[in-house]
Amino acid sequence: MRGPHNIWRLIRTGATLERTGAMGIVLEAFDAPAPLRIVARVLGWPFKWLGLKGDPSTPPVVRALTALGPAYIKFGQVLSTRPDVVGDEMATQMRVLQDKLPPFPVHIAKQSVRDELNIDPDVVFSSFSEPVAAASIAQVHKAVIAETGEEVAVKVLRPKIEKAFQKDVDAFYLAAKMVEIFSPGSRRLRPMDVIEHFEGVVLGELDLRLESSAAAEFSANTSGDAGFQLPKVKWALSGKRVMTLEWAEGANSGDIAAIDAAGHDRRVLGERVLQLFLNHALRDGYFHADMHQGNLKIAANGDIIAYDFGIMGRIDEYTRRVYAEILFGFIRRDYKRVAEVHFEAGYVPADQDVDEFARALRAVGEPIFGMDATRISMGRLLSYLFEVTERFGMETRTELILLQRTMVVVEGVARSLNPHINIWEVAQPIVEDYIKKSIGPIALLSDLGRTARILARFGPRLPELAEAALIQQATRHTDQPAQRPSKLQPFLWSMMGAGLMAIFLIGLDRL
Repeated sequence: MRGPHNIWRLIRTGATLERTGAMGIVLEAFDAPAPLRIVARVLGWPFKWLGLKGDPSTPPVVRALTALGPAYIKFGQVLSTRPDVVGDEMATQMRVLQDKLPPFPVHIAKQSVRDELNIDPDVVFSSFSEPVAAASIAQVHKAVIAETGEEVAVKVLRPKIEKAFQKDVDAFYLAAKMVEIFSPGSRRLRPMDVIEHFEGVVLGELDLRLESSAAAEFSANTSGDAGFQLPKVKWALSGKRVMTLEWAEGANSGDIAAIDAAGHDRRVLGERVLQLFLNHALRDGYFHADMHQGNLKIAANGDIIAYDFGIMGRIDEYTRRVYAEILFGFIRRDYKRVAEVHFEAGYVPADQDVDEFARALRAVGEPIFGMDATRISMGRLLSYLFEVTERFGMETRTELILLQRTMVVVEGVARSLNPHINIWEVAQPIVEDYIKKSIGPIALLSDLGRTARILARFGPRLPELAEAALIQQATRHTDQPAQRPSKLQPFLWSMMGAGLMAIFLIGLDRL
């Protein structure tokens, strides 16, 4: 569906930005070059009268995105995680988007349950409430299972939401392409990749079976985490457009008065929410990527309850190790090591100077460490880092977008519970423990053992593979006048050596 016909959608978007007063703010935040500003004005100003009015009581950008509908609200939320793209001020504004929309009628929700699950909701549920929460993609109802009397949360997608989102995402791709054409400097920020990332997030949220699966995987990973609860999925009452979970009872993590009235220690809660996130990201490589206050409750016993698993983050083991080393380097103020890790991981172009990069990182870290604990900010650190990355030609690491964003959000939750929390002191034992287990000698032996087991599976086939490769190499060079040393020989020797090492290590393991 991508193509010129999406220009109409961009015109409507531009007209709305103009009518709400958001156009100038957006162009300034993006530091848009003159050609892009001209195109934006051409798509907006003449058609201003076609723009949506929005709610005048809200800030211009929030007003425009809310007026344009669910896809734009969701995009604003995702873009709020990219201060490197939109600037700190706008990122902060868009983080206040509460993703609240007028609910659709309860009878439509019941019909969706009936169509999706092939059941009669009036029979299966003894009660089915009006919406208790209405968001851009779905809304939630509190219900009671008639057979067991158990309270559950029933999440139902909005009618025709899939088609509406796809239309707007197609227009977003066209807009990103135009930004790349008229603003070559923006290519470092990968606007097309940002939209692709956004589309992946949305597609995951539009299939509630994936969210149910994410909840189950997350629950399995965190089952041993003290002070942490997840509501269980009711698989028999869940499908693509409907998901049913246990009802999570507790105080909203943003309701400080209710938390204090319940007698909870907010200092402990603040530390726990930060350490839980770091454990999930580093230990498991799978974390809740939408851990704002609206998705966390405090149970009567003080446990933290997380729900809404539409946005989950996953990072591979190698990236986790790199990220942990960078974080640990900052904690220890070892800027040279932080710089070296960036170069080793390929995050910084090889033609840059590692010592200059380390000096720039020191300029980032030292002012923050000189602050009082109440003023140390992960958001400020990331903001300064973005400035450094631009100077040294680093490209955006799309695999870390959710991780960086979630870290800022979790820091905000922790600070709301305990304004005096020192995030570096809280993070240090978690990061140190991960470093010891994943980068030290034990980790090296574990990596060698895992590699050996993989190679051992190919042991019986090594002679066959070597013979086939040699025959292929000999055939390739038959018509050549002179024989050159085969590039395959070092590979074969390394394979044989690896095979012998595998046999040796497995023998030791069995002893």
